[in-house]
Amino acid sequence: MSQEGYDKIAAELNKLIKEDLPQVRDAIAEARDKGDLSENFEYHAAKREQGRLIGRMNYLRKILEFARVIDKSKLKSDTVGLLSRVELTNTERDTHIAYTIVSPHEANLKEGKISIKSPIAQALLNKKAGDVVEARVPAGIIKLRIDSVQI
Repeated sequence: MSQEGYDKIAAELNKLIKEDLPQVRDAIAEARDKGDLSENFEYHAAKREQGRLIGRMNYLRKILEFARVIDKSKLKSDTVGLLSRVELTNTERDTHIAYTIVSPHEANLKEGKISIKSPIAQALLNKKAGDVVEARVPAGIIKLRIDSVQI
């Protein structure tokens, strides 16, 4: 995992603990003060939200517990691997795209980050600039030419 991804997850966990969970606890206390809990919608909604937050916090803690932050300076810059930025050309459509290959927890297509477990990343692993690869995606098989690889 990249340091950036680790810090992002840690910041989300910190926000959940210090901001969101206290707000939900206040909402539960306020709803409890209104009386009969069996028909109190606000109370049940706040309790559901509390459960969702605690589940998310536990999930993020597990990610951080088992995460390994990778030192970019020790990575190969000539072959595609984790944290590589790859510029590609779809040879069939003559379109250019760029992706950064990241851990599954950091993947975000809007930011151009794809999971190392994705079909495209799997096809690109250990390849070099100039190589042409075939990736099996849900729409079929696509041919991609690697234009450049950077760390």
